[in-house]
Amino acid sequence: MEAVWRIESARLIAGLARVVRDVGLAEDLAQDALVAALVQWPESGVPENPGAWLMAVARRRGVDTIRRAVTLERKVELLGRELSEAEDPMDEIEFDTHVTDDVLRLMFTACHPVLAVEARVALTLKLVAGLSTEEIARAFLVQTTAMAARITRAKKALADAQVPFEVPVGDELATRLGSVLEAVYLVFNEGYTATTGERWARAELCEEAMRLGRMLAALAPEEAEASALVALMELQASRLRARTGPDGGIVTLLDQNRARWDRLLITHGLAALQHAERVGGGGSYLLQAQIAACHARAGRAADTDWVRIADLYGSLVELTRSPIVELNRAVAVSMADGPAAALPIVDALAALPALRGYHLLPSVRGDLLAKLGRHDEARVEFERAAGMTANERERAYLLARAAEVAAIQRP
Repeated sequence: MEAVWRIESARLIAGLARVVRDVGLAEDLAQDALVAALVQWPESGVPENPGAWLMAVARRRGVDTIRRAVTLERKVELLGRELSEAEDPMDEIEFDTHVTDDVLRLMFTACHPVLAVEARVALTLKLVAGLSTEEIARAFLVQTTAMAARITRAKKALADAQVPFEVPVGDELATRLGSVLEAVYLVFNEGYTATTGERWARAELCEEAMRLGRMLAALAPEEAEASALVALMELQASRLRARTGPDGGIVTLLDQNRARWDRLLITHGLAALQHAERVGGGGSYLLQAQIAACHARAGRAADTDWVRIADLYGSLVELTRSPIVELNRAVAVSMADGPAAALPIVDALAALPALRGYHLLPSVRGDLLAKLGRHDEARVEFERAAGMTANERERAYLLARAAEVAAIQRP
């Protein structure tokens, strides 16, 4: 049931929002359909097309809901007519060059300027990626209750403003594209490294993010950041098969079998990067894509140009002022100049309140301490990081690292 919801929820909510023109109501109807499935499927079995089943049930619930609102009789007729015309409502969702994809429309609706930037991205992650409020809060490094309130206010603001369910054009497209790109980026990141659950990665989210990213790049071919984001995602996704072992455990970048990297995705990603560089004017996605390209071009881990990567991260820090980017720069510095050069960078970040609950900070610090031979301190950091993460695979990996350094004989 969870897998079906992860796969189908975005298209379900998007298809309903196109008809009822209310994102909040669309999400409520989708949740009602999920509840119905929880009741019926254990007895009847999962239908052959679960997405179409959920869509049909949600639309019928929509008919019932709207019938109770006398002022919305026209929408009742529209819903009833569409139900009679299509046995499989999912057949209506197609890809074409005119950008009729309902999920893309949903993203632009959620990223309307009537909302603050943070609210736009959070709502998109909720509706499109199907992330829980807790997962989104982790991505933003805020409390779950604060994120829940933000999402609720965002849905109400869209309803009050009667935001149209459409893909904008012209200047409005350019204004709203940045928020949509950020949402796609965060959807991909959740797929690439899941914040919760028993899987290290969720390939289906990466694939959906890449699909949407390619549509956006086609929609705005002269926007360097759209092509750069596609390049970044494809270059990162090329490593998905090599990031886990046969048992699902984590395989770090330096230990990956690069023969398992997807060369087709690398070729596509490098071509998208070249296009972005040719267009010019790129920002953070271009810098990140250039970093990913450094890894993709290295036939062996030892061939990686860590000096170049550290320099690119330095430029990215100047652009974004992000402490997480600075943490990534510290990793690159450790590879280029040694762990002793990187440890002061990480120690300075430890004082920032924004990273207080960020598990990768003690994880990176533990790795640097282990390389410096400070094994007792490294063990404490790995154990602390393991206690912070909600991903089971990551927790197991960090605890294994803690046990590994604890077992090293000290003089």
